[in-house]
Amino acid sequence: MNKARRAALKALSTPDLKTKKYYKLQRRAIDIANIHIVRPFYKIWDHSLPAQGYDIPVRIFSPRVKGRYPVLIFFHGGGWVTGSIDSYDRVCTNMAAVTKHVVVSVDYRLAPEHKFPAAPEDCYLVTKEIFMDPELLEVTTDEITLIGDSAGGNLAAVVSLMARDRGDFLPKRQILIYPCTGSDRSNSSPYASLHENGADYILTLKRIQDYMALYKSSDDDLRNPYLAPILTRDLSDQPDTLIITAEFDPLRDEAEAYGIKLRKFGNKVRIARLEGAIHGFMSRTLLSPHVRKTYEIINSFLA
Repeated sequence: MNKARRAALKALSTPDLKTKKYYKLQRRAIDIANIHIVRPFYKIWDHSLPAQGYDIPVRIFSPRVKGRYPVLIFFHGGGWVTGSIDSYDRVCTNMAAVTKHVVVSVDYRLAPEHKFPAAPEDCYLVTKEIFMDPELLEVTTDEITLIGDSAGGNLAAVVSLMARDRGDFLPKRQILIYPCTGSDRSNSSPYASLHENGADYILTLKRIQDYMALYKSSDDDLRNPYLAPILTRDLSDQPDTLIITAEFDPLRDEAEAYGIKLRKFGNKVRIARLEGAIHGFMSRTLLSPHVRKTYEIINSFLA
């Protein structure tokens, strides 16, 4: 990374956004910044799935050209506190176009209004419904892949664990893009990237700590594998996994450690680190070299 870019990122990382106090304003700002109007090649279907006393919105990005396409079930990032199917509309449109998949984007409930385990339970419910009746999307269960970025990568990993533990279904593949897999945000954290990259690359350690404080229901949750999947004692019988990390991401080492632990339990895992990249790069346009490279890796994995 050149000095000019490093200096610019450091300047953007300096302000204390007080996430715990102003998370609602951050949500609005993120939605406004990611407004996406043009969808030339894909048709959009907004739907909702009834849960106990509420509905879970989903947005399905389906090719206009008739045909049979495999499915990506997508969980968005945002620290479980920000982000939505609207703010990820452009990401999912690009994802559908480049991967030639139908993308089902899940608008799970956000913290702190709905703390852990609301988000993973919502994601699990939607995923289960699709796996129980895949013919609705004209696919088989083997043609369904879970995918998510950041907090969404965490949720994809957790849904796979929940699926194994509950015995309802089991995904064949999962793609975790710079996922959060741990819960130790202290100075004694074993992950060097948390300290090396925790101040100058937009996603700071302070912001990660704030998101976790808003997400957890109690400190006991920090030891729950459905919040921090790397704490799972037995990681056997998990999907084939692709983990994509960014060189200057504080979450880099815990994401890669999760992949290594998955391998130790006999799972097929590919770990790809993008040099020069920072957390959140998937929200950039398709002109970004890091985004293009990521889709090359994803398409190779899906093939």
